[in-house]
Amino acid sequence: MLADEGFPARRGQQFSGGTDSPDIVCPSLGKLHFEVKRVEAGNPYNWVDQAKRDAGKDKLPVVLHRRNECEWLAILPAKDFFRIVRESEFAAITPQ
Repeated sequence: MLADEGFPARRGQQFSGGTDSPDIVCPSLGKLHFEVKRVEAGNPYNWVDQAKRDAGKDKLPVVLHRRNECEWLAILPAKDFFRIVRESEFAAITPQ
């Protein structure tokens, strides 16, 4: 999916966890740590907690999730979502 969107990526070393072994390695999005869940059910809060632990202090934790017959979702803490929006073209006003 990342490559289809113009961000070349490859699978990481999924067996060890931690900042040096993300599920997906995407050099052009190097400040993001990807946790990938391709399951029908689960707990997104647990997934985000795992992504936070594995991301360390310097990377933004993002969970990519997809169920069968559904589109991919990106899940991240709301505070990080709002930081991204503030820094993007989507913010029409400056937050007070």
